[in-house]
Amino acid sequence: MSRWMRVVATAGVVALLAGCASGGTPEPVPTASAPPSSSPSPSPTPEPLALPVGDPPVVAEGFTTPWSVVRLASGSSLVSERDTALIKEVTATGDVRVVGTVDGVQPGGEGGLLGLAVSPEGTWLYAYFTAAGDNRIVRFALDGGPGAYSLGAREDVLTGIAKAGNHNGGRIGFGPDGMLYATTGDAGNRTASQDPASLNGKILRMSPTGQVPPDNPAAGSLVYSLGHRNPQGIAWDASGQLWAAEFGQNTWDELNVIRPGGNYGWPTVEGVASDPAFVNPVYQWSTDEASPSGLAFTRGAFYLAALKGERLWSVTTDTGAVATPWFAGVFGRIRDAVPGPDGSLWMLTSNTDGRGDPRAGDDKLLQVALETADAG
Repeated sequence: MSRWMRVVATAGVVALLAGCASGGTPEPVPTASAPPSSSPSPSPTPEPLALPVGDPPVVAEGFTTPWSVVRLASGSSLVSERDTALIKEVTATGDVRVVGTVDGVQPGGEGGLLGLAVSPEGTWLYAYFTAAGDNRIVRFALDGGPGAYSLGAREDVLTGIAKAGNHNGGRIGFGPDGMLYATTGDAGNRTASQDPASLNGKILRMSPTGQVPPDNPAAGSLVYSLGHRNPQGIAWDASGQLWAAEFGQNTWDELNVIRPGGNYGWPTVEGVASDPAFVNPVYQWSTDEASPSGLAFTRGAFYLAALKGERLWSVTTDTGAVATPWFAGVFGRIRDAVPGPDGSLWMLTSNTDGRGDPRAGDDKLLQVALETADAG
């Protein structure tokens, strides 16, 4: 048993507990259920649960304000850097090279070059970034191959998302339905989250070219769900259900199952409120223990990257929400998490973003080995 597994075992299962402050007493957290007017929260299709083991080796290092990582079918991966506007390739052997610069990025505060996504067929690279006047989604033809990728022609996919020094959202990803999903923050304007005509404080759903799908919740609208403050993580479970991680204000960060047309309460409520007008989170953390960004689902569990909490959270939901912390304080701020090669998990640190304490080699892409719980 590795020392990380021993830490978790001796710390006690953190199931159904809020993250407690270091040295404090754990505070029970209710596992939020959907309002009575909604159907029960779906759970991932059961599969053998695998959890972190061992000390994560470094895949690549030396990044500056990295924000998003996407893996390509070729074995290479692409990383965005928020403040440099660079997209970098990490080859299968761990070499790092610059693919290109995204023109028009205007970094500032939490804004800059944010989320990346690759089209299902692998021919387009999508990027969410903060420009001079707005947040926008663009795409580039992804040219070349491993060790020589380049950015081709650029097309606007969606423009006009309000920007601010913080609460820009920024995570994008393709769902099992082939549609592109994007998280947007309230950009400091709380009323935008409850305004169905605003693109802010939402999860948006669009075609690969930015058109409104005919089966969206409201005709003619990209809005898939509303009432969000600053969601920065999206992932689909084994059944194809969409989930999202969201920054709270001062009290609760959230993990939500996303229902088409669902209202998640901000700014009226934060965390579990049991108001039938809003969808409760499935799990909530104190902001000191989470401040979540990237979210991944792999091998039976969600993995949530915690910035202020400086840890990786695993969450299982098949028999009620159970959360367990990993690597608390070891690697600093964690910005993103994605399924890695050979059944592993990759996580991206965020210690050079102005809020962290950089370690030697930061920022890093790390590979977390996962092992089935009953593997002896």
